[in-house]
Order: sequence, then C-alpha cells, then structure tokens
Amino acid sequence: MTGTLTLARFMLRRDRILLPVWIAILAGFVVITASSFQGLYPTLQDRLHFAATVEGNTTFTILYGLPRALDTIGGLTSWRTGSLAVIVALMSFLVVGRHTRAEEETGRTELIRAGAVGAKAPVAAALLVVAGADVAIAAIAALGLIALGLPAAGSVALGASLGACGLMFAGVGAVTAQLTTSARAANGLAGVVLGAAFALRAVGDVEHNALTWLSPIGLAHEMRPFAGERWWPLLLCVLIAGAFAALAFALLARRDVGAGLFADRPGPPAATPHLRTALALAFRLQRGGLLAWSVGMFVVGLVLGSISRNAQDLIDTSKSVADVIERSASGTIVDAFFASVLLLAALMATGYTISSALRLRSEETSGHSEMLLSTSLPRLRWAGGHLLMALGGSAVVLAATGLGAGIGTQDASEIPRLIGAALAQLPAVWVLGALVAALFGLAPEALRLAWVALGACFLLWFLGPLLDLPSWILDLSPYEHVPAVPAVSLDAGPLLGLTAVAAALTAAGLIGFQRRDTA
Repeated sequence: MTGTLTLARFMLRRDRILLPVWIAILAGFVVITASSFQGLYPTLQDRLHFAATVEGNTTFTILYGLPRALDTIGGLTSWRTGSLAVIVALMSFLVVGRHTRAEEETGRTELIRAGAVGAKAPVAAALLVVAGADVAIAAIAALGLIALGLPAAGSVALGASLGACGLMFAGVGAVTAQLTTSARAANGLAGVVLGAAFALRAVGDVEHNALTWLSPIGLAHEMRPFAGERWWPLLLCVLIAGAFAALAFALLARRDVGAGLFADRPGPPAATPHLRTALALAFRLQRGGLLAWSVGMFVVGLVLGSISRNAQDLIDTSKSVADVIERSASGTIVDAFFASVLLLAALMATGYTISSALRLRSEETSGHSEMLLSTSLPRLRWAGGHLLMALGGSAVVLAATGLGAGIGTQDASEIPRLIGAALAQLPAVWVLGALVAALFGLAPEALRLAWVALGACFLLWFLGPLLDLPSWILDLSPYEHVPAVPAVSLDAGPLLGLTAVAAALTAAGLIGFQRRDTA
C-alpha cells in the first residue's frame, strides 16, 4: 500500500473539476427535488392526492422504486430520487476505471510502479478517492435536506443510501478493472452489472419478492428513508463494498501489470481483404460495442413497450397524471408515453455515440493512429471512418430500441411506427456526437465536456418540468427540438436544423484535426 495517499492526492488533483461537478449535481438534485416538492405539494391533501396517482402503478415502480410515505415531503423526495442511485453508481465505477485500468492501458501505471509504490496502491487510492466522493454526496444531500426542515434521521438515511450504492459499485469497478485489458471493456462489464442490478430491483419491487435484496440498488432502497428508517441494510452495503474491494485486490495479485484475467484473443496473422478501408477497420474495432449497446437498448425498448400496455391505466387511476402526460402532445396517452420514454432512451443511446466517437482520441493517444497515418491513409479518411461508425451506429442502436418497444407492445403493427419514432431522435443524438468531433479536432484536452453536455441534457429533461425552467434554457438541449412523435405528426424542419448543426460541428472538427499535430 506504499504511496496510496500520494496517489490519492494526485488523482484528486487530476479530478479537481470533474469530481466537484459530479458531487454538486448529484447532491444538488436531491435538495432541489425536495425544495420543489415543498412548493408543489405544500399541504397533506395535495400529497395524498399525488400519492393516489402513483401508488400501485407499475411504470413508476420500475422507474423510481416502491413508493413509501408519500404523504410527507421526505417520502416524496426519497421516492423521486430513487433512480439517482444509478447515476451515483455510474459515477463511481467510471472514476475507478479511469484511475486504474485506463492508467494501465496507457502505460502510466507501469511507470509509477517503477518507483516506491506498492502494487495495490493505485487501486486503493482510486477506491479511497471515490469513497470520499460518495461520502461527500451523502453528507451534502443530508445537510441540504435538514436545512430545508426535513427530519434529520430520514435525511441522513437518504444521503447514506445514495453513498452506499456508490461504494458498492466502486468495488464493482475495481473488480472489472482486473478482468480486461481495456478501460472500455471494464466499464462495459460494470455497466452490465449495473443494468442487472436495476432490473433485479425493478422486478423485485413490482413482484414484491426477494429479488430486490439481490440488487445493490434495491438493498440501498431498503434503508427506507423517511418511512421508518432501517440502518442494518447500510451495514450490509458497506460489507458488500468491502468484499468487492477485497476481491479486486485478490485478482490484482494474480495478474501482471497491463494484463487482464480475461486474456485477449490473438488476431489472425494477416488482415482479411475487407479491412482495407478506414471504415471497415473502425467497424472491426467497434463492432463489439455496437452489438452490446444494440442488445442492451433492445431490452430497454422491450421493457418500455411492455410498460406501455399499462399506460392507459393512468387515466383510470388519475386524471391529473393523464393531463400531465398528454399536455405536451395531441395524441393518445400511450403515444404521449412513448414520446416521453423514447426521448429518455435517446439520451441513453447517446452514451454509445459519445463513447464510439471518443475512440478517435484513444486510438490517437495509444499510438495506433500514428502507425496508420504513416502510410498512405489520409487523416480525414481515418477520422471519418470512426465518425461514420459513431453516427451510423447510433441509428442502429435507436432502431433496436424502437424494435424492442414495438415487440414489447405485442402488436406487430406498432413495430415500424415505433422504429420511426425512435429514429426521429437521431439528429439530436448526432449533435452530441458531432460535439465530440469538434472537440477532438479543436480542443482534444476538453473532450470530457461531451459527457458534461450529455449530463446537462439529461438534467434539463429530468428537472426542467419540475423546476418550471424558462423555455430558452430548455431549448439549449437539442432533444427539446425533436417533435414528440408518435404523439404528434413529424415536422422535418427541426430535424433538418439539428442535422445542419451536427454537420457544421463535424466539419469544424475535421478541419481542426487536419491542421493540428497528433498526440
């Protein structure tokens, strides 16, 4: 463990902007949600009326968890921020992966360990930094809720449930970092675990069975903030996080620096003829990621399509909820439901677009692009291959989402309509992918801003209606300009405008890359 604290300080120095932004957004979301509920539902009667609209509804249970104590502001806040545990978990394993497997991939870990640094120090330091961030999120959220006048016990329990979920997935990230040789694969495996945890929690909550307890997210929810707090699940969460950390250290001892327990398969001795183009090479490098994202989003669409069969029940249980859903569109309640959830699915699918476009930078920093560009391959053709893979692959991922949604409705006639509705989000997705291209060519050191932009779009979608933000702020998100199909008829004007913006950003990035030096 020699050098752990020194490495931790170095990691904090590198993330002096990233981590505070994560902490402020995640903890601030909890406080803002509670403050909004205080304004929206000031009386007990208001809260009981709202509770009647959501209790027993499968859709809301899947998205947020079991509703508890919705007659209180604390209970409303705890339920509405239930899905925030997923984001805290995502932050935790991404930061761990960034400081462990990604550092090994670039060779910096080998250089650092050549000094007076213990073999376990990099992993220990990463876990220490992320644990500190998770504790900060928990503490700030709890203090913010207490400052709003909410009960201290429930406030601490809510903050602790979020932090505990982050701790467990920091351990998951540390384990997956030992299994593969690339940060992208390690994060992908951790993402699969996160998706499985969300699914187990959702099914367990809907069916009221023990599957909830098999999910780290469900276990954190079982602390029941503001609903008769239970503290022993927190102890279980800490023990599970410790077990994952111990497993990561055990696996670390069984492998060499830079290697993974899952060995890479050797490639063929000679390239096949179809790899002669830059696009074919980009497809070969990214086909695994495209397949994984397509399958994952197909499953998401399948779940959304299945949920849509219960959407009409909202009218029967609550006219007010129906009014809220239909307010933004002129179609049926089911069409309005799809317009909303397909936008959310597009935000999720943009993760593929950004990560795929970022392959340009990883190929450059690893030296692979330098070898390719030393041949007769032009810069623009090489970069264009990866960008076409990112932008074209986005269409495949969105189409898979729409296909899953159509199949989930159990109505074959819905399949082409929902595929089209999902693909209507494509120009907005392209804008974020084009932002990566622009940053790659003009300011590659600022590429992380692409993820910040995606997070901002997600928050505008999630918080905009809750905070009643002005339209000019909401319009900063490209997704706000996509027509709410299938609830309204398709208007090609905004889509063409978004496509033009994406084309301009992409062109600026390619021109910048043509003129700058490679890494």
